[in-house]
Amino acid sequence: MGNLIYWVLMGTVAAVLGYLLYRLYDSAKTYYRFRGKRLVTCPETHKIAAVELDAEAAAREAFTRKPRIQLAECTRWPERKDCGQGCLSEIAESPSDCLVRNIVIDWFTDKKCVYCEKPIAEVEEWWVDHKPALLTPERQIVTWNEFAAEQLPETFEKCQPVCWSCAATETFRKERPELVSDRAPTPLRIQHIK
Repeated sequence: MGNLIYWVLMGTVAAVLGYLLYRLYDSAKTYYRFRGKRLVTCPETHKIAAVELDAEAAAREAFTRKPRIQLAECTRWPERKDCGQGCLSEIAESPSDCLVRNIVIDWFTDKKCVYCEKPIAEVEEWWVDHKPALLTPERQIVTWNEFAAEQLPETFEKCQPVCWSCAATETFRKERPELVSDRAPTPLRIQHIK
């Protein structure tokens, strides 16, 4: 009889632990799905706004029930903090399409560097260390994350892509010209120096 109680108790503990692990996994999955800055069209102004969902609250709720989507931040706050959050329907419609990270990846995909004309490397290679840059109309090299998220679509229209290698080289050339010795310009380089 004592042996049976032991196995029933062990089975119950295993079932409870399994359920808790499943709920923790579901919470973690919810957190990663809801985190990150997003670009949406504000229903009130019809302009682009950058928002962040409350991923932590959603993860906590996912542990016990279906999580509610709610905003944690918006570029229109604090003035409009009490808005109806109508932009949430746009996020619910296509949650990954409005993520800033995915918008940046989509823009750089299939683009070539304006200096060397090589394709911008795969995303996995540059997302952490070797981020590509942008060449502004004023011929300045800047990284895309120097701009406010809601300015990115407009910025991408005006700027050209620059691979990480050329961005590092051209920035060094501009900041430390006394340490650079240029070879004779090639036709490709002449085209972009003008």
